[in-house]
Amino acid sequence: MSKPIALVGIGKIARDQHIPAIHADPDWSLAATVSRNASVEGIENYPTLDALLAARPDIDTVSLAIPVQPRFEHARLAIEAGRHVMLEKPPGVSVAECLNLQVLAQRQGVSLYATWHARHAEGIAEARDWLAGRRLRSLRISWKEDVRVWHPGQEWVWEPGGLGVFDPGINALSILTSVLPEPVHLNAATLDVPENRQTPIAASLSFQHSAGACVEAEFDWRLVGDPEWQIMIETDDGSRVLSFGAASMDIEYRRLYQRMAELVVDGTMDMDLSPLMHVADAFMLGRRRHTDPFFF
Repeated sequence: MSKPIALVGIGKIARDQHIPAIHADPDWSLAATVSRNASVEGIENYPTLDALLAARPDIDTVSLAIPVQPRFEHARLAIEAGRHVMLEKPPGVSVAECLNLQVLAQRQGVSLYATWHARHAEGIAEARDWLAGRRLRSLRISWKEDVRVWHPGQEWVWEPGGLGVFDPGINALSILTSVLPEPVHLNAATLDVPENRQTPIAASLSFQHSAGACVEAEFDWRLVGDPEWQIMIETDDGSRVLSFGAASMDIEYRRLYQRMAELVVDGTMDMDLSPLMHVADAFMLGRRRHTDPFFF
């Protein structure tokens, strides 16, 4: 029997991925939404999360698909009300607030899930197994797309906490931290920040690997045309290129909701913050370069 779930935020990512994934999953039934400006036909909508929590005690799981800046307060409210919470990526604007949510969820005895949809793309598990028995020589990430296509008019991505190009780039970092047999840490970064914005439009990252392999990433929001989401891997026993496309996101989000159902049944949580820590390190270590102003 399906369980009722509420979706908070009815923007582009909710309509493109969350709503279809919920409708396709027999474990879930979209029972309500929360939005001041939008709704889903045939689904009860509330203007605030407070209103939903008060009116619908039968809904014990909440999925947050709102911009990252207000997400902590929404998650806190839901957890304190005893609801399980699913967080769209990135899970927060800081590592500390995510850790605080984890402590709160443990105290309340509810499930909390920091989702990384790109980890559920086809080929990730196979690449992880393939790398496990080989010596890495290099891993290079090229993650480039057109911000006007993927975040049309969304000013929040340019504000503090919005991450800029790291909003898509963190997808690549979630794959990196999933497939490598050993952890890496950032040792250098360059961030290209438009003169009229607070977050970067492009970034170059360099990581330190325990065996001296070259691990680098290039993120850029200025690519016109088809996105380029690739990870190129060279080892002592062959090479491999992982390529990703928008079509795979349907499968990825369905797997996120499958995982959330497992967490709720088991009474556990999944709060891997390693991709977010790399982003935090980039903002801490990165050398800023001012570039041309950006306008939608």
